[in-house]
Amino acid sequence: MNDRSITVLFPGGFTFANFVADVFTVFIFILWLWLFITVASDLFRRKDVSGWGKVLWVILLVILPYIGVFAYLLTQGRGMAERNQARSLEARDNLRQIVGFSAADEIEKLDRLKASGSISDQEYGRLRARVLQ
Repeated sequence: MNDRSITVLFPGGFTFANFVADVFTVFIFILWLWLFITVASDLFRRKDVSGWGKVLWVILLVILPYIGVFAYLLTQGRGMAERNQARSLEARDNLRQIVGFSAADEIEKLDRLKASGSISDQEYGRLRARVLQ
């Protein structure tokens, strides 16, 4: 007796088309999961959305997962990018405070490197602009 318990998308057993379809399905699921985690983390970190607003978004994300994720990205995408950039800058500033380096310290080091000839004027300008961001 040959009992097949594996479900395949296309008839014919294990074929290349079934393999590609399975890989694509797994890829789409992982992509959706990553987007869902990104959306949920942004939603729960927000301070400008009330508790009820968050509840409504969560209900939408749970009941209509794909539509909910895409709706959030379409309506809140720009704000997500801005909040992510603000968190990155805040984390960088916090790290600088913990480590003990300030922008003035970094510029002083760059001035010494430029004076010693270790870096060119172009490198100095580029690095100084990065420090001042």
